[in-house]
Amino acid sequence: MVKKAENIIVGISIGDLNGIGSEVVLKTFEDTRMLELCTPVIFANVKILSFIKKTLQLNANLHGIDKMEQIVPGKINVLNVWREGVNLEFGVNDENVGKYAIRSFTAATKALKEGLVDVLVTAPINKYNIQSEEFHFPGHTDYLDQELEGDALMLMVQDGLRVGLFTDHIPVNEVSNHLTEALIHKKIETVHKALIQDFGITRPKIAVLGLNPHCGDNGVIGKEDDEVIKPALKKLFDSGIMVFGPFSADSFFGLSQYEKYDAVIANYHDQGLVPFKTLSFGNGVNYTAGLNKIRTSPDHGTAYEIAGKGEADYNSFKEAVYLAIDVYNNRNEHKELVKNPLKTKQKQL
Repeated sequence: MVKKAENIIVGISIGDLNGIGSEVVLKTFEDTRMLELCTPVIFANVKILSFIKKTLQLNANLHGIDKMEQIVPGKINVLNVWREGVNLEFGVNDENVGKYAIRSFTAATKALKEGLVDVLVTAPINKYNIQSEEFHFPGHTDYLDQELEGDALMLMVQDGLRVGLFTDHIPVNEVSNHLTEALIHKKIETVHKALIQDFGITRPKIAVLGLNPHCGDNGVIGKEDDEVIKPALKKLFDSGIMVFGPFSADSFFGLSQYEKYDAVIANYHDQGLVPFKTLSFGNGVNYTAGLNKIRTSPDHGTAYEIAGKGEADYNSFKEAVYLAIDVYNNRNEHKELVKNPLKTKQKQL
């Protein structure tokens, strides 16, 4: 039986306390209708969040707890991950504050692994001040890839627009070295599975962008599109996955070709995220596909320049919560349909 949305426990890591993370989290749950959809648990410290709430003149009612058994539905639960005070200075890059961001994140991830929360939504961190001997990952996704089952893939989502990547946080001059048939197959298969089980799309269509300008112009501007990408896509298509391309990246979004497909896969970070954020900034969600647990986050960073001013737009964080709930329900429904093939056939009719 599919778990009802109002019973879903949403774990939230608080991110960089000097950024806008706390603000967008608190603004999201000021709207009491959100508490009818889920039960939030913020991994932080209730005194610090009360201070931020007062500073920003917000109205969210916080419920401090010391263990998960004390969660109260209909409340904004704040699990005290630490007790000591933290000196905050909005808009400042502070290594000490970065340590608390990671304490929140690792505690929330542990709760996710143990099934104490159903989904995880992460507020933005600063990738530079989180590094330590205990935590040496570029960001959230890499740590989750280690801690959870599966192969993590960043999928940017905004309504029907979904953009994934073959490679993400690597220098542009290394992209072609990483682009192999094995990598292409793994990433496309991950996206294909996510579209079916997480988004409820029975026969997903996937578009792939070319690496070089004009897809290499038959080898004149690079050979990777002809020698690596096209053969890999043909094998996948022949195996039953509806994947198309490669398409010239310069015109694909401008001509709205993306509207014909359920997902688009770019070769490197900016090839995919520049058009995505141009089309959807402030409403997009970063979804970590490919893992056995669900994690989402807003499509923005710490925004130090407006931190502490009460100006942050919380819509992307709210959308991240919505998407986490939707994916959770879609996965449960997919499990039920797979158990009963007759139901699957009836749904397709």
